[in-house]
Amino acid sequence: MKIGELAERTGTSRRLLRYYEEQGLITPSRALNGYREYQESDVDIVLQIKGLLDAGLPTRIIQQLLPCLDRPQTIYVPNVTPEMIATLQREQAQLSERIECLTRNRDAIADYLDTVLRVRCQHSGACEAGSATAVMDSCSA
Repeated sequence: MKIGELAERTGTSRRLLRYYEEQGLITPSRALNGYREYQESDVDIVLQIKGLLDAGLPTRIIQQLLPCLDRPQTIYVPNVTPEMIATLQREQAQLSERIECLTRNRDAIADYLDTVLRVRCQHSGACEAGSATAVMDSCSA
């Protein structure tokens, strides 16, 4: 399949697919005319890459993980080095910290919104949903 079809099927821009290729995350073959040609399996790989990036993993770690992912949601362990284990443990700890920060921020927003709506309802008698803005912790990546 061509890059446009892969982009459409995965919801990923063509530019981002080319970046994944630059980073060594995907390796399309080339047609005689120079166009990239992707396999059906590249759809799953791109979706895995997107999921890992959304989880906060950098591409350098994803590049090391991809050989251990033989299909979506399945991980096998061929030869994991102690360095890779340490890197993954650090990434896991950082993700846990981000999740805790996001959870605190979500809870703070919910509390603030509840208070704003309750006060608004008490003062105006119009008890309807409204919008609120909250100042949150910054969650570093």
